[in-house]
Amino acid sequence: MWTIFFKLRFFCCLLAVLMVVVVVINVTQVEYLDRETVSATFIDSSGQFVSSQATGISRSLYCGYEHQTLSSQERVEEDSLLSGLQVPDVGLVPFVKSTDPSSSYFVILNSAAFFKVGSQLEVLVHMQDFQGKPKKYGGDYLQARIHSPALQAGAVGRVVDYQNGFYKVFFTLLWPGQVKVSISLVHPSEGIRVLQHLQEEKPDRVYFKSLFRSGRISETTECNVCLPGSLPLCNFTDLYTGEPWFCFKPKKLPCSSRINHFKGGYLKGLLSASESAFFQSGVNIKMPINSSGPDWVTVIPRRIKETNNLEVSQGSGTFPSGYYYKDHWRPRKFKMRQFNHPDNITECLKRKMVYLFGDSTIRQWFEYLTTFVPDLVEFNLGSPKNVGPFLAVDQKHNILLKYRCHGPPIRFTTVFSNELHYVANELNGIVGGKNTVVAIAVWSHFSTFPLEVYIRRLRNIRRAVVQLLDRSPKTVVVIRTANAQELGPEVSLFNSDWYNLQLDTILRRMFSGVGVYLVDAWEMTLAHYLPHKLHPDEVIVKNQLDMFLSFVCPLET
Repeated sequence: MWTIFFKLRFFCCLLAVLMVVVVVINVTQVEYLDRETVSATFIDSSGQFVSSQATGISRSLYCGYEHQTLSSQERVEEDSLLSGLQVPDVGLVPFVKSTDPSSSYFVILNSAAFFKVGSQLEVLVHMQDFQGKPKKYGGDYLQARIHSPALQAGAVGRVVDYQNGFYKVFFTLLWPGQVKVSISLVHPSEGIRVLQHLQEEKPDRVYFKSLFRSGRISETTECNVCLPGSLPLCNFTDLYTGEPWFCFKPKKLPCSSRINHFKGGYLKGLLSASESAFFQSGVNIKMPINSSGPDWVTVIPRRIKETNNLEVSQGSGTFPSGYYYKDHWRPRKFKMRQFNHPDNITECLKRKMVYLFGDSTIRQWFEYLTTFVPDLVEFNLGSPKNVGPFLAVDQKHNILLKYRCHGPPIRFTTVFSNELHYVANELNGIVGGKNTVVAIAVWSHFSTFPLEVYIRRLRNIRRAVVQLLDRSPKTVVVIRTANAQELGPEVSLFNSDWYNLQLDTILRRMFSGVGVYLVDAWEMTLAHYLPHKLHPDEVIVKNQLDMFLSFVCPLET
């Protein structure tokens, strides 16, 4: 009797415990789903509207971009890319407690020593505020280079942020002689906080428009990757890549009457008075930081045997990727040719089709080639100036050179609607082969958008590149990276080097191991003595093209 009673009591207790466990698990799952999982409708890569559930790192919402339909591998990659670019939130800081480049300083460690070519040089940077007090946190954006003006030599340095107001910069000394160190504050950490807020909360600060026309009736409406609100929309999302693009629907005309695309303008009044203080020319935008003590070192040559060992030791992760010497770029991983005469370029490109896709920074390559090579004659397609598409032909040597801008967002003046082609779709139409060369530069027009927008664009381009190389492995594909540019208070809010550094970092990671070549325009502008420009001067463009052509026609070994 007692045995049955105890068994029933034990069974009831066990049942109660199991019920409690089930309740706890259910509550935990609900809390987890509320916190990290959102159901959304969006366009997948085939252009179809589908529904899915996605999880990811905490980001501001932007038109469902954080809820794209991604494979588990793509989701992991995107989260990794985004988490690697997160910056610490410094909170609201008054201007006087923000970074002051004029009172900050750097010290060359062991500056009295003699260094050999190939040695590492370390520089310690100490940041202070406008009250002359040491900064206690990091997040400042610094640019650093070494240079020897008499030799027209220069190279960039690697900056390490210790998150306590101290930074260390590492340089590799790559040529003998007197080498000077230069370090600049591009933006203080307090300004970076503002830039990140604009990137995530004000992606429409550059706006676009399209003209719709039918007969005598015409209307102009605003367009963008995302148009919030409840007004009727024209959906111009690309059916093949799923790249979203929308315009407000005209009141009297159908969506099919769109005839062009153009930059509408830039929003004004984006910052408060206190925020504007972090973006002042001559105060805290691209300002030099002075040295405490010598700002130069003496570098002596290595012996021949040591030099040979140094060359052999360069690995795939080489930093910096190259350096200038006598105004010529010298990559550290391979021998770059000099194409100093038009005949050199003609011989390299003979019987080749060269496709240039992207923004105006790669259009510079088209302009340089058609100017420098007389036999390469531009064919007038009637395209708008600086927009394209452009075509040049050398009939004698069977050379075809094409340039086409990438699809929206693009801040050109006016692009006809039927010329809005996405790079991925263009790549899918190329047969490829040993006489086909492709160069791509897509970055500048994405600086105002959340990073997910750029990642999606590169994912589509990368997929098309992989397919091209699969069907035609001998095709040469070259990627031109982003570059630094001149900055002022207004330009910083739209095209800051900090934005472009993020894009450049993403591009390098996403195309690593794909089988493409990289023209490191980022280092090639930072290392040079000329002022930074969105469209670099000819000497830099010439070095970029020498590197590009060296990939197409490498030195015979």
